[in-house]
Amino acid sequence: MLQDLSIPVIHKRGARIAVSALFFLTGLCFASWASRIPDIQQSLSLNDAGLGSVLLALPVGSLISLPVAGILVSRFGSKQVLIIAAVAYAAILPVLGLAKAPWELISFLVFFGFCGNLANIAVNTQAVAVEAMYGRSIMASFHGLWSVAGFTGAAIGAAMSGLHMQPVYHFLLITGISWTLVLLTMRHIVQQDNNVQANQPLFVKPDRFLLTLGIIAMCSMICEGTMFDWSGVYFRRVVKVEEGLGGAGYAAFMGTMASGRFVADWMITRLGTRKMLIISGTLTAAGLLVAVAFPYLVSATLGFMLVGAGVSAVVPLVYSAAGKSAVLSPGMALAAVSTIGYLGFLFGPPLIGFVAQATSLAVSFSLIAVMGAAIAIMSTRLKL
Repeated sequence: MLQDLSIPVIHKRGARIAVSALFFLTGLCFASWASRIPDIQQSLSLNDAGLGSVLLALPVGSLISLPVAGILVSRFGSKQVLIIAAVAYAAILPVLGLAKAPWELISFLVFFGFCGNLANIAVNTQAVAVEAMYGRSIMASFHGLWSVAGFTGAAIGAAMSGLHMQPVYHFLLITGISWTLVLLTMRHIVQQDNNVQANQPLFVKPDRFLLTLGIIAMCSMICEGTMFDWSGVYFRRVVKVEEGLGGAGYAAFMGTMASGRFVADWMITRLGTRKMLIISGTLTAAGLLVAVAFPYLVSATLGFMLVGAGVSAVVPLVYSAAGKSAVLSPGMALAAVSTIGYLGFLFGPPLIGFVAQATSLAVSFSLIAVMGAAIAIMSTRLKL
């Protein structure tokens, strides 16, 4: 929009830095929790099945928040929602460390997931507005900072665990850092969202464009969820790596996914969104097929690197496109697309397990390669 381009450069830069910091905040909070799961499991004396049941609470909270997030962002603006959600998301972290029983942790995790996804929808709505100011793609770099925060949070968590610091004190430190980021950035957050619509209905059926974007996101998230939960298992059981190399595939995937997000914006500007999505889907499918066809350390690692590069730009591209919806405000559009896409995280990893039990893990990964191909095929039909 022309009026967005007239905003002073200093304002644009301040807004971009602020939104970048808040993307980092959400990634740091999530990674900090994830890094201490083994310690919390031990403190609550949970077996693997018990832990799996407890961990379901977080995605349940996220799913509950999806329709609410769209409504709140549309009605009150992403700035207000983001500030409140970010403060609450960081505040619940130490409470997770105080849980003394599984039911307590389940209750806290539902709220943690709710606040986290509320912050996610709001910060992505902010990213859409900042991207409009620049008049070019910058969404992927925001998501790249979320990935960097993931590495940072995991490293801090490993250090804290090594020092035998109780999770509650570790989480209090992260809460302090997060609240400081909110205080430093809140006055630079964009005041007015793009394409704000008055009298937005509470429940809106996504149009064909948003539905397609949601399915593309779902396919990508199935691939991501598979890498997160099954890459280590694949390397141990199928690639049969030596002890200590089980995490090589996951590290290769995460490395190219994070770095890919920092070059994706440059490529999108030159190639366009549709071509970039086609390339992303093709890389994802090719990487999985390479890992299946050549289950050796070097080839499988290269395959997983291709998968990381492939999925790196898909969700940022989908969110950016959804935020430009002509029929819904950014908050509602992002919530609609996220609701569909998030099903990939929920059902992808279990699907792998069921198929692997009936056939083999290699067959499961071949099936996931079809999801990458579907991204490429569906993207050819998008009018972007």
